[in-house]
Amino acid sequence: MKKKVLIVDDAAFMRMKIKRVLEPLDCELLEASNGQEGCMQFTSQPVDLVILDISMPVMNGLEALKEMMRINNEVPVVMCSAIGQESQIVKAVQCGAREFIIKPFADEQLRKVVKNILHL
Repeated sequence: MKKKVLIVDDAAFMRMKIKRVLEPLDCELLEASNGQEGCMQFTSQPVDLVILDISMPVMNGLEALKEMMRINNEVPVVMCSAIGQESQIVKAVQCGAREFIIKPFADEQLRKVVKNILHL
């Protein structure tokens, strides 16, 4: 059975990049363009991993992370953020993030993190 990965990022080009990087892992890839959409998808269907951007409109990544952890804290979440937002790393880990990746990231870095978390 394919693993489901939910990609939550307001930048369409970043969602496309993440999908391209993860396609070789043969996962089912779901998308949301903000934290609120991400939380709705998270509650409507089971996922095995969430890749979540911090800076988004409507509901930011930290708010979405808190809500997702409240709903199901067993699902691992990888937070993504741009350089210069390192103070957010501590907050994200305190809220339950499993990993944190700084953008821009190397394709292999993201692929390795996802493979390790999903045991692929």
